[in-house]
Amino acid sequence: MKRLVIKVGSAVLREDTTLAINRLNNLVDFIAKLKEEKNLQVILVSSGAVAAGNTKLNLDRKKILNRQALAAIGQPLLMKYYKKRFAQHDIKCAQMLLVAEDFDSRKRSENAKAVMEILLENDIVPIINENDVIANEELLFGDNDQLGAHAAYFFDADMLAILSDIDGFYDSNPHENKDAKILKIVNSIDDEELQMKHTPNSEFATGGIVTKLKAANFLMKRNKKMYLTSGFDLKNAYDYLLYDNHNSGTIFQKEN
Repeated sequence: MKRLVIKVGSAVLREDTTLAINRLNNLVDFIAKLKEEKNLQVILVSSGAVAAGNTKLNLDRKKILNRQALAAIGQPLLMKYYKKRFAQHDIKCAQMLLVAEDFDSRKRSENAKAVMEILLENDIVPIINENDVIANEELLFGDNDQLGAHAAYFFDADMLAILSDIDGFYDSNPHENKDAKILKIVNSIDDEELQMKHTPNSEFATGGIVTKLKAANFLMKRNKKMYLTSGFDLKNAYDYLLYDNHNSGTIFQKEN
C-alpha cells in the first residue's frame, strides 16, 4: 500500500462543547507514524467544522444555513489545530474543500487530481472537507463517508480507512443484541442494508452505519478496499494499518 485516505468523523473530533483535542492529537501522531514507518502518502478527510464552529456560536444545526455558517467559523479553527500539531512532526498540511460536483465534472476532477499529486509529491498532508459553506444542498455529498470514498477512488488511493464512533460492522445491532459480533471481512453488501434508515450517533454527525456501507459499496464496485474501525481508541487502526495485524474492525473487500 502506497496511498491511504483516512476519514475521521465529527463524533470523534468533538467532546461535549469543545473539540476533542486529545483525539485530534492522537490522529495526527498516527498519521505521522504511517508516513515515517510505512512511507505512506496520507490524505485526511476530516469532519468537525460544524462542531468546531458551534464551540464559538450556538445555532440551531437543523437549519442548513446555520450549519453552513458554523462550518465557516469552524473550518479555520480546525485547520489551526491540525497545522499546529502536524508542525510538531515537521509535517506540512494543506486544505482542500470539495463538493460532489467537483468529481462529476471531468475538468474539475482532473484539476483536483493534479493539485493533489503536487501536494503528495511534496510530502504535504492534504486535509479535505466538504465545501458546505457556499454549496447548495443539491451539490453536497451530505456526509464525509461518501466524500472519503470518492477521494479514495479519484485520487488513486489503495484504501479508505474510516475512523468512527462505530468500531466495525456487526452481524446484528450491537445496541440491541449483546452477542453481536464484528464481521472482520465483508465481501458484499445487500441492497436492504444500503436502504436502512440513517442513524448517526452524534447530533453533529450526518452519517451512521448506512453511509459507511454506501461508501464501502462504492469502493468495492471499483475494486478498492475500505477499513472501518474506532477513532476513539486507535489500537485496532495501529494494529492493522501500521503493523498488518487485523485483530478487529471490518475490511470491506470485493472477493476475487
